[in-house]
Amino acid sequence: MKVAKAIPYILILALSLIFLYVGNRIAVSNIVTDEEVSRFYEAIVRELVDIEEHSSAFEEWQVYIFRAEIVRGERRGEISVFIQNTRGHFFERFLRVAREGDRVMLSQNAQGSFNFIDYVRIYRIMVYGGAFIILLIVFGKMKGLSTVLSLGLTFTAIFGVFLPSIMAGMNIYISAIVVCIFSIVTTLFIINGVNKKSIAAVAGCLGGVLIAGILTFIMSAVTMLTGMTQSDSINLLYLFEEPLDLNAIIFAGIIIGATGAIMDMAISISSSLWEIRTKAPDSSFSEIFKSGISIGKDILGSSINTLVLAYIGSSLTVILILMGWGVSLFRLLNRELIIVELLQAITGSFGIIFAMPLTALICAALFSRKDNKGRA
Repeated sequence: MKVAKAIPYILILALSLIFLYVGNRIAVSNIVTDEEVSRFYEAIVRELVDIEEHSSAFEEWQVYIFRAEIVRGERRGEISVFIQNTRGHFFERFLRVAREGDRVMLSQNAQGSFNFIDYVRIYRIMVYGGAFIILLIVFGKMKGLSTVLSLGLTFTAIFGVFLPSIMAGMNIYISAIVVCIFSIVTTLFIINGVNKKSIAAVAGCLGGVLIAGILTFIMSAVTMLTGMTQSDSINLLYLFEEPLDLNAIIFAGIIIGATGAIMDMAISISSSLWEIRTKAPDSSFSEIFKSGISIGKDILGSSINTLVLAYIGSSLTVILILMGWGVSLFRLLNRELIIVELLQAITGSFGIIFAMPLTALICAALFSRKDNKGRA
């Protein structure tokens, strides 16, 4: 019996890996790379060589000179010298000065000089993430392991397929929809198994995401969005030979961001209704449907709050900057960046709302069948 249950699980995992590999190969093969892009090097700071004091009529600043050893790539072991300047751009005045033992990222210009780019932080995040994964597996057992696998697949789909497809000039709308469908199917089937409970959750979630996508497309036109939400949007226009469709980027951000919350709603209702079905096998279609709506109402508030707070938190810095500049509330609420954040929160909430009755309806149709013997 256990072998029979494992076969669909292994099949889903195998098909997911094939999709990721083929999708990545197709996307990467169409990316045009620039051979003259600056080279970056990871190095460890070995010593502080000197500190030069400078001053003018308006300010004082320091130039720190460091010696560092390149630790990766074909130039591993070479010693380089770089500087950090506390004068210049506003950001540089608040930059943390390097210390002995720090890992830094350096670039080399045409003259052969090395420039400080940033600190290498990813290794500490990897340790932090590793601790999270260990705890997830310890407390979640097989469910925890399945969660880790689904997260890995979703992460790979976004960074290995979706983003390269944008770089390759492929249709952003289609790429975003495909990645969302992939994430929904793999996440729910890998974590909960291939069964009626998961099938109902997948169908409900797909319906909610479809509604969110349609509303996003409509509201982008109604609110006259251009996609020029911030200065980085201008950079995107000049990165490629063919300018990116910035509205498509907004569309992708909204439906990808909403997918997680909609999945949470769908699987919560589906799991709850299956438990009701197993405890009361004679439940009718209407009884299961009404229970699903009742359960959905309890989940609805917290799910929407979670989504809205996540978007507010992500844009908090920008909102504070605008308020600090003395921008009025009316003008603030009419800025395209804020409109996009509001659109993300409201459209995602619409997806959650529509996913609730749809999931309940599908669960009622699947779980109330007479030939259902209590198997998930």
